[in-house]
Amino acid sequence: MRQLTTPREEQRLLTAVASAEETDLLAEVVELRARNEQLGHALASRAVIDQARGMLMALAPCSSERAWDLLVDVSQHCNIKLRDVTAALVATTKDEALPEPIQRELRRGLRRLHQEDRR
Repeated sequence: MRQLTTPREEQRLLTAVASAEETDLLAEVVELRARNEQLGHALASRAVIDQARGMLMALAPCSSERAWDLLVDVSQHCNIKLRDVTAALVATTKDEALPEPIQRELRRGLRRLHQEDRR
């Protein structure tokens, strides 16, 4: 997703307007654009997270909540953002290798799930 204005452009726009009312309006537009961009990133990340969650539900098999917990655990143990962990997992469907730290933690987590199910 492309950023609509750079901070430098925003500053130039804010200083170019004449009235305080126009300045407030322009500041609101800049804020709304930033919020819109953040929401776009969140929606894109959410789709990938849901795909990875579905993959784990099929692999384990487990509930959606347990798949979520497993992804969060992997993310925390690897110190890698959740969206990056899930993107790496989904990328394996396109023949990309899963990074070793994620692979190791995912294996551990799946073993824990399996052991819990035996009890």
